[in-house]
Amino acid sequence: MCFWEDDGRDDHDADRVRGGPNGRLSLTEARRNFHAMGARNERCTRFVRAPLPNEHPTV
Repeated sequence: MCFWEDDGRDDHDADRVRGGPNGRLSLTEARRNFHAMGARNERCTRFVRAPLPNEHPTV
């Protein structure tokens, strides 16, 4: 849906950039982007579907 790959990050280290499949994006940044555009970053918007009402987190 949002193109974020689960890499084990969670709220306690959401601001940390780890690289790997999510590149130079922190979970916090990806959440902001998801809220604004429905994907982890602008480049991925053409590959994702719109979130269902129960999938859109409150930021």
